[in-house]
Amino acid sequence: MPHEITVGQLVHQLQTFAPDLPVYLAINPDWPYTHHIGRTVEIAGANGAVYIAENGQEGVLPPAVRNQLDWADV
Repeated sequence: MPHEITVGQLVHQLQTFAPDLPVYLAINPDWPYTHHIGRTVEIAGANGAVYIAENGQEGVLPPAVRNQLDWADV
C-alpha cells in the first residue's frame, strides 16, 4: 500500500466491511496500540489533505492484528 491514499481509496477499502463494525487506528509498530478514530478535517489548498484525528487509546493491538499488518516482530 502506498504511504498516501486518497479519500476515494479509503472509502473503497471500508466499503468491503460490515457497516456496523467499529473502526480503530493501529498506530506505530514500535508501540502497537489500538486508537479510536476521532474527527476528520480537510485542509484546502495546493497541498490539501484530509486528516483523521486519534480520539483516545483502546489498548495493545491483538497479536492477530499485528500479524496481519506484518508487525509480528515488535
